[in-house]
Amino acid sequence: MLPAAARLTKSQEFSLVVRRGRRSGRSRLVVHVLRPDQAAGRHRDEAVPEDVANTAPTREPTGSTRVGFVVSKAVGTAVVRHRVTRRLRHLVRDRLPALPAGTLVVVRALPAAADASSRELGADLDAAFRKLRVLPPNGPATGSR
Repeated sequence: MLPAAARLTKSQEFSLVVRRGRRSGRSRLVVHVLRPDQAAGRHRDEAVPEDVANTAPTREPTGSTRVGFVVSKAVGTAVVRHRVTRRLRHLVRDRLPALPAGTLVVVRALPAAADASSRELGADLDAAFRKLRVLPPNGPATGSR
């Protein structure tokens, strides 16, 4: 289980990460990452809604890394969706210590994730994180657990 401080909970936070962050797609999932230094680089003329302006990336970059999951009905029934979410949550929890502080992550499961094993989902997650350069290219994917 992810601690409450490590979860994205507001729809504005999800929207911010998906719209402003970088993304990496794999066959089973898509990972969106918004690093603290990316959140600060707004255009001068870009309007910022009040509720989005007060989210964590625009505060201090030393905040905790937070993660959210999107598993739509296209993945399967409620039982399948919850299974995929639990697997992804467990995989991301082990990788949290390796991610830079203040990073916001949204993991979106694709329909192929329903039939994937945890090992396959973990490999896709690691590949996406490495492509987005939030994990070292040859370093360990998991944290100290």
